[in-house]
Amino acid sequence: MTNSIPEIQNHDVIFVIGSNTTETHPIIGLKIKKAVRRGAELIVADPRRIDLVSFSNLWLQHKPGTDIGLLNSMMHVMLKENLLDKKFIYERTEGFEDFKNSLDNYTPELGEKITGVPKEDIIRAARLYGNAVRPGIYYTMGITQHKHGTENVFAIANLALMTGNLGRESTGVNPLRGQNNVQGATDMGCIPNFYPGYQKVDIPGFKHKFETAWGTKLPQKNGLTATEMINEALKGNLKALYIMGENPVLSDPDMLHTIEALKKLDFLVVQDIFLTETAELADIVLPAACFAEKDGTFTNTARRVQRVRKAIEPPGEAKEDSKIIMELAGLLGYQMIYDNISEVFYEAGRLWPAVAGITYGRIEKLGLQWPCPTRDHPGTPYLFKMGFPRGKASFTPVTYKPSDELPDDEYPFLLSTGRQLFQYHTGSMTRKIEAINTISPEAYMEIHTDDAKQLGVDTGESVRVSSRRGSINIKVKISEKILRGMVFIPFHFKEAAANVLTNTALDPISKIPELKVCAVKIETLS
Repeated sequence: MTNSIPEIQNHDVIFVIGSNTTETHPIIGLKIKKAVRRGAELIVADPRRIDLVSFSNLWLQHKPGTDIGLLNSMMHVMLKENLLDKKFIYERTEGFEDFKNSLDNYTPELGEKITGVPKEDIIRAARLYGNAVRPGIYYTMGITQHKHGTENVFAIANLALMTGNLGRESTGVNPLRGQNNVQGATDMGCIPNFYPGYQKVDIPGFKHKFETAWGTKLPQKNGLTATEMINEALKGNLKALYIMGENPVLSDPDMLHTIEALKKLDFLVVQDIFLTETAELADIVLPAACFAEKDGTFTNTARRVQRVRKAIEPPGEAKEDSKIIMELAGLLGYQMIYDNISEVFYEAGRLWPAVAGITYGRIEKLGLQWPCPTRDHPGTPYLFKMGFPRGKASFTPVTYKPSDELPDDEYPFLLSTGRQLFQYHTGSMTRKIEAINTISPEAYMEIHTDDAKQLGVDTGESVRVSSRRGSINIKVKISEKILRGMVFIPFHFKEAAANVLTNTALDPISKIPELKVCAVKIETLS
């Protein structure tokens, strides 16, 4: 997030797009509701009537995969009505003229044709955001899990830049992280093209710095993303894989393809707190400690580094992840010697100035947000106040493109997947809790009333849902929340795994799969 969670209460306009916030980020969702009660106007852009719609001033029910069409047509209106921050654009950005020209054809009429949102609502959304003094944008995987997900993010950034809504309190572009400490993991280099602190692997100066600190030679080319690893394993180019705290059998697209790829490996190691569906395929399972059984730090979605303290000892042979990694490194001939996990964090501070000022003592009671470069620095609630790291921020023209796989005569429905409130991710933790399973016991397929009537199915009836990759049997849940011609399936349930159906098409830049859009057909079992 460019801004902070407490700043939500001071927005005058909040734009939520591609985020079922109250179910996937309930604390943030609660803050948004409180802001609305304090007078903020809320715009929600989502194909489903999510909970936040009840609190909104405007609901833009756009077709899945048409975010760029929606955003570009909003920005077209803002250009025509001069809802710009010309001073900000001139002083702090570049590439505005090319970007401006790229919006010429994105009239509200074209926006309506692409998205299904009435042009009057597109105009109203543009005016609400464009006239706001302190607007914030919030999004999650409904924006990123598309073949054009990176371009979706560029479009959101363009919207904030043209109105000068970056580098100020209670504004910003705020992607909400999907899991606990995902921010901390990426900060510390758990991505294939960066060392810790987002220092690029292919820049020799960064490579030399980390080689000197770690006393070993390092590669100078980017590694593979998680989805690319599965594809390379399937081709036979990847022979061994070490998976930590991840369950790709249920979370990756095209489940049967993922299982086939993992079985083709010569050697698979899985490190986790439970025997997940992925761990069941492993040659070796390394039992890890959970969050309450280890010391260290977690970094939340707003860049706040917080202390984690051991409450109980790990059961049986389970060990902290750091200890497993250090022992394994030693066996492979590289000695990692740290007497305390705090030493690892302080090493990160020596190599990444943004966290150099954070110590365990300073975050004993309350976390600090990076950048925090010195021991007397208070942390940074919002980014870019003094400018952008690259100098001037760049506008990026983007063009609407249809999703990789859309409904046709054979597969007439559009499937979108996601989460629901009571289960978490692949259910490896929450589905072991009896009270949660009482409330959320099984998978379901949400379908519009009119589509259900046409198919002759009712709530509770089982149907077969098939895509070009596989089929599942699942119970029907009739709903007015969803667009006609669309179905929604939460991906938590292995008995009717939504990712048996989903498409492996990847965003060419981020390599994130298009989990939010694919074509399916529905057949009655009776």
